[in-house]
Amino acid sequence: MAQWTSAVGATQLARLLTSQQTRPAGPGTRRPPAYRALADGIRMLVLEGRVPVAARLPAERELAQSLAVSRTTVAAAYEALRTEGFLESRRGAGSWTAVPAGNPLPARGLEPLPPEALGSMIDLGCAALPAPEPWLTRAVQGALEELPPYAHTHGDFPAGLPALRQMIAERYTARGIPTMPEQIMVTTGAMGAIDAICHLFAPRGERIAVESPSYANILQLMRETGARLVPVAMSEGLGGWDMDRWRQVLRDAAPRLAYVVADFHNPTGALADEDRRRGLVDAARSAGTVVVVDETMIELQLDDDLSMPRPVCGFDPAGSTVITVGSASKAFWAGMRIGWVRAAPDVIRSLVSARAYADLGTPVLEQLAVNWLLSTGGWESAVQVRREQARENRDALVAAVRRELPGWEFAVPAGGLTLWARAGGLSGSRLAEVGERVGVRVPSGPRFGVDGAFEGYVRLPFTVGGAVAEEAAVRLAAAAHLVETGAAGGVETPRAFVA
Repeated sequence: MAQWTSAVGATQLARLLTSQQTRPAGPGTRRPPAYRALADGIRMLVLEGRVPVAARLPAERELAQSLAVSRTTVAAAYEALRTEGFLESRRGAGSWTAVPAGNPLPARGLEPLPPEALGSMIDLGCAALPAPEPWLTRAVQGALEELPPYAHTHGDFPAGLPALRQMIAERYTARGIPTMPEQIMVTTGAMGAIDAICHLFAPRGERIAVESPSYANILQLMRETGARLVPVAMSEGLGGWDMDRWRQVLRDAAPRLAYVVADFHNPTGALADEDRRRGLVDAARSAGTVVVVDETMIELQLDDDLSMPRPVCGFDPAGSTVITVGSASKAFWAGMRIGWVRAAPDVIRSLVSARAYADLGTPVLEQLAVNWLLSTGGWESAVQVRREQARENRDALVAAVRRELPGWEFAVPAGGLTLWARAGGLSGSRLAEVGERVGVRVPSGPRFGVDGAFEGYVRLPFTVGGAVAEEAAVRLAAAAHLVETGAAGGVETPRAFVA
C-alpha cells in the first residue's frame, strides 16, 4: 500500500520552486550545486506546509522536464532529501514527502508558538496580543453571575444567545446599518463563521475570489473545503483594492464568493475607501457574487485623526450581496472564541440549519462574557487598552526595523495588527527558516498568496514592543545577513531573551 495521501504534479512543483526568487549572489557568495539548491527548495516547501507531508512527488524525468534541468540533478536532489529524512521512496509506489524523526509537522497556517518555546524564541508569527486586563477577568466574573438560568437549559443555541444577538444587532444599528437580531448568528470565532459560509455558498469546486495577498489561515481553510481560489492583486502600499482588476475577475471568472478585508487588511494594513467599497458591491451584484467582508480588524484604528469609511454592508441595503463577519479575537483576545455573521435573515436561517451537522453552537459562558462587555461599556474600555498597546508596539517595531534593516520597504498602516514588508530582495521563505534558527519566528510572504506569490515579503505583527521589538529586529537583521551571504549553516538558537 502506498504511503502517500496526496500528489503534487511536476508543473505545480516547478511553479512553487520558481517562486522562490532570491537576490542575485554577490562577490564571494557561495553558490550551492544545482541539486543542492533543488533539494533545499523542496525542503523549504515542506517545512512551510506549502507542499504537504505524505505528498507524492513527480517522477524524476517529469520534474526534470518541467524545470529544464538534467534528470541527474533531480535524482541527486531526491537522494539528498532521502538522506535528510524529508523524502521516502519505495519501488512501485514512488517518492513522497516526509519530516525527519523529532521534527514537528509543518502547519498549513499560522499556528501559535508553543508556550515552552517562548523563552528562547521571539514570536512574530501570530498576530494576537495578550488579554486586556482587568477586562477579561471582569467579563468572566460577570458571565458566571448570568450563567445559572442558562444552566437549567440544554445549552445548545445554534444561532447564539438571544441577548448577544440583540446586542450585536444594536451595535450595527448604531453604526448606521439597521439590523435585527434575526440577521445575526453567533459563531465560534471568525474562522467558524467563514467555514460555515464557504460550505453553504461554495461547495467543492466553486470559485472564490480573494485579495492577493490575503489572510493565510482563511486561504488554507478555503483550500481544505475544495474551493478554487482566484487571486485579485492589491494595489501597492496601502492603496487597497485595484478596482479595475476586481471588475475584470468578477466579470470573467464569475466567482460564487469573494472574500475581502476592507478595514486594516491582513497582512497589508490597507483601508478601503468608500468609493472602492461602493464599486466592489456594485460589481459583485452585477456578477452574482456574494461578498464576504471580514471586519475582525475594524476596531483597531491606531491613528486618532483617521476618519473611518462606512461599512461595506452599508452599500448593500437589500442585503443580497454582502455578508459581514465580525469577531472578538483581534479587538479583545484570541482566546475569546466568539465571532458572528451579519446577513439577510434567510441566509442566517440556512447557516443555522447547516450548523446541526457541524458544531451545534458556541460556548455559552464565552457568549455571556462578550455580552457583559458589550452591555456594560467594558468592550470600549478594553478596546482602548488594546489600541494603545498596538500603537506603542507598532511604533517601536517600525523604528527598530528601519534602524536594523534600512533596505526593507513598507508602508505604516493607520490601524490593524500587521506590517507587510518587502525584504530587500531576499527570499521570505529563507528568512523564515533561518529566523527560527536565530531566535525569531516570522511568517514568509508566500503563506499569504496563491501558488507561491510574494516570496520577497514577510509579515511583521504588532505583538511585541520596547526592548523585545528591538531584539526582534536585531535577530531579523542577523537572519537577513545569513541568507544574503549563504552562511546559515551551523547557526544555533540563542538562549532565552529577557526584556
